[in-house]
Amino acid sequence: MASHVGALGLSAAAYRIARHRAGDTRFTFGTGKIPALAGYTSALLLGVVAGWIAWESVQRLFVPLAIHYAEAMAVAALGLAVNLASAWLLGHHHDHPAPDADASRRSRVHGEPPAHVDHNLKAAYLHVLADALTSMLAVAALGGGILFGWRMLDPLMGLAGAAVVGRWAWGLARDSGNVLLDAEDHGAVTAEILGIIEAEPDHQIADLHVWRIGAASRACIVSLVAPAPRPTEHYRRMLSVIPGLDHVTVEVSVCRNDGCRQVREEPRPD
Repeated sequence: MASHVGALGLSAAAYRIARHRAGDTRFTFGTGKIPALAGYTSALLLGVVAGWIAWESVQRLFVPLAIHYAEAMAVAALGLAVNLASAWLLGHHHDHPAPDADASRRSRVHGEPPAHVDHNLKAAYLHVLADALTSMLAVAALGGGILFGWRMLDPLMGLAGAAVVGRWAWGLARDSGNVLLDAEDHGAVTAEILGIIEAEPDHQIADLHVWRIGAASRACIVSLVAPAPRPTEHYRRMLSVIPGLDHVTVEVSVCRNDGCRQVREEPRPD
């Protein structure tokens, strides 16, 4: 419980730091990745908790301890009620996250918001959910012990909970780590950028890079070739219809003959 309280404190501190440092010019693309970093750190803490539960459960398999069922059941039931309420509150915000602190605009296409995941909020939610799960398993194990004398249920339920929590930790570390390493798939956004730019007559994209700079915010660098290109601001306005595309860099090259127009390589979702 104390470790999860610490994890929730880390999540809150990440949001506070991201807001406080939003105007710091040392963060080239803003502070949108601070929550992802906090989410990754929380995933590591969640993995440690899972390992700790597993270690304690294995020890109790070989060296059973006396269980005070009445007191343990009261504590487990109270913990379950508190954690379910907390999980409900965090789950509501997880389903309806707030926009990034440094996002300058949020256009909407067909009335739908952009799909994104706040890994910091997800981390807080998983920590509380892990507490709720372990409390639920504790109630089941204690109930079996009280009714049928199944003392082994206590460590077995602990191992089951450790396996589930460990799986959650791995998934959160993988997803938040991908955000930090710019290893996401931005195929839909990339295709939309290509469609908008290359809809212009004789325009071709030579190079394109898209990466995430916040939970609902992306940046991109577009290198295009055209025989009579427009001002760069024209292309920025065209791309402003894409939700969450907040930092756009456009590089324009003039091509006046067919020999300089080469087949574009498939853009990488960097």
